[in-house]
Amino acid sequence: MAKYIHEIRDSIHVFIRVDSGERGVLNSRPVQRLRHIQQLALTSLVYPAATHRRFEHSLGVMELAGRVYDVVTNSDNIHHESVRNIVPHLGSPERAYWRRVLRMAALCHDIGHLPFSHAAELELLPEGWDHERLTVDLIRGPEMDSLWAQLKIRSEDVAKLAVGPKKYRDAPFSDLEVILSEIIVGNAFGVDRIDYLLRDSHHAGVSYGKFDHFRLIDTIRILPSIVQYDGRAETLSKTDSDPTNSASQSIKVVEGPPTLGIDEGGLHSAEALLLARYFMYTQLYFHQTRRIYDIHLKEFLKAWLPGGRFSTNLEDHLNLTDNEVTAGFLAAARDPKSPGHDPARRIVQREHFKRLYQRNPDDVAVNPDAAKAIYNAARIRFNEADVYYDRYKEKGRSLDFPVRDYDGRTVSCLSLSETMNRVPVVAVDYVFIRPDLLADADRWLKESRPTIIAPKSEEKL
Repeated sequence: MAKYIHEIRDSIHVFIRVDSGERGVLNSRPVQRLRHIQQLALTSLVYPAATHRRFEHSLGVMELAGRVYDVVTNSDNIHHESVRNIVPHLGSPERAYWRRVLRMAALCHDIGHLPFSHAAELELLPEGWDHERLTVDLIRGPEMDSLWAQLKIRSEDVAKLAVGPKKYRDAPFSDLEVILSEIIVGNAFGVDRIDYLLRDSHHAGVSYGKFDHFRLIDTIRILPSIVQYDGRAETLSKTDSDPTNSASQSIKVVEGPPTLGIDEGGLHSAEALLLARYFMYTQLYFHQTRRIYDIHLKEFLKAWLPGGRFSTNLEDHLNLTDNEVTAGFLAAARDPKSPGHDPARRIVQREHFKRLYQRNPDDVAVNPDAAKAIYNAARIRFNEADVYYDRYKEKGRSLDFPVRDYDGRTVSCLSLSETMNRVPVVAVDYVFIRPDLLADADRWLKESRPTIIAPKSEEKL
């Protein structure tokens, strides 16, 4: 007798289970291609064990999506009639349908990723394209259509949940679809984030990304969102809440559309998730050497790819993985006449540009654009091709979500958690320089930095 449930061993979730119908999607070309896409690009050149792939991450996201769905649709965990009216009832065909769609959307949410994932996506795709658009096209493409038909689910439903309403604009979302997509891609409790923090931390050999995800998932609820304070319509991104301010204790809450929140018992786990994200970004994802390798890889791809861009043709996309790119830069590194030889050589021989400067709070206090000023000065003092600038600053945000407190009231997490109000935004500024110029550049910068970063008005004095 054929086996209906199939078990897959996983380093994070122990066992991941799929049924025979789901295994057809798992074995499809778009999903199997993820076995050949590194989760963290060239991070293994810094953290040698970080060689895991998008494939196992996608399996983990699928597993967690199913767990969260079972928790939030459990009638014992629904406390508002407005929520009860949109959640499919236990035992109904609709409930089973959306669970299947959610798991398949989670499994396929990354199939549009380019080789080495995010390393060069923004600059190397045509305008208006990103990996989410490729994901949608693949999900709705002919290769997957027959699989969705066998599972008796609609491709549009899978595509909508896989990328969410910000990226899927071909059709409106129902309240239920918004919530289900939030389970995958949500900023607060998206299982994509939960899995990559746990998985990347595990494989890189660091502890920054670990938190009690079991407790967090058990306390996730669908709750009315909070959309009004003191009679003033505001969004969930309110940034000036102060839990120590007596005025904030009397804030009036008006319930809005349903969204994901938590029971108060899970608040510390939610805080730990937010802190884990901050530490992983500052210590791993934006590690200086990791970032410069991304820059060298981008420069190689610009020279190596036809026309300097990735193709958006689906067949071309499916045929291009990390393997072909790696073979390309290994060959280019050996041949000085090859396109992209210099960045390829720097990757292969580990002769990457070195950090000359990084963001410094004292300098930022003098000049918020201190790093940019140093970069511009270095381009003049040395050679423009010998200096790189890398900047990332998170958009100002104060993550807000509803919490069902111990008294059964729905309140903003910002009114309960000082941590939520105070986690810094992720901000990095690096100036890199050709390694053989570093010693000279270091001396120059020590002598000139006060003058370089001084605001122009002070320079005239």
